[in-house]
Amino acid sequence: MKGCYLLVVRLATGKDIHIGKLGYIHFPKAFYAYVGSAMNGFRARLAHHLKEAKKPHWHVDYLLNEADVWEIILYPSKQREECVLAQALAKGFQSIPGFGSSDCKCNSHLYFGDSENSIKEKAIQALGKAVITCRSYQRRSRENDIRI
Repeated sequence: MKGCYLLVVRLATGKDIHIGKLGYIHFPKAFYAYVGSAMNGFRARLAHHLKEAKKPHWHVDYLLNEADVWEIILYPSKQREECVLAQALAKGFQSIPGFGSSDCKCNSHLYFGDSENSIKEKAIQALGKAVITCRSYQRRSRENDIRI
């Protein structure tokens, strides 16, 4: 299965994080929504993001070394739709400019707000179709497992 996905990420305390070529960025305490694509399949991409010890490859990897994946929402599709989702989130949330969007014209693929639910609701409305939601996953807890 392939398409785009939304990682709902919780950063428990505000902090400055080095994000590759973007340098140090201040991330306030918040819930974040990262929009990504997995056009070669969800399994490998999400396995990479959920790995605890990894060498950062994408911007989000630097953030995930400091934050917890709270939930993953999958949007199965044969077309790239992550920019549609990112632009919808841009209408309701603050963003980290340049984050995750170096290969497109979007301002960002990372948005944040105070509420996990408001980010999830806006994302689901954005594509206006059925989604597959994986059960909640907290990266630092080995009890949880994602099955796709």
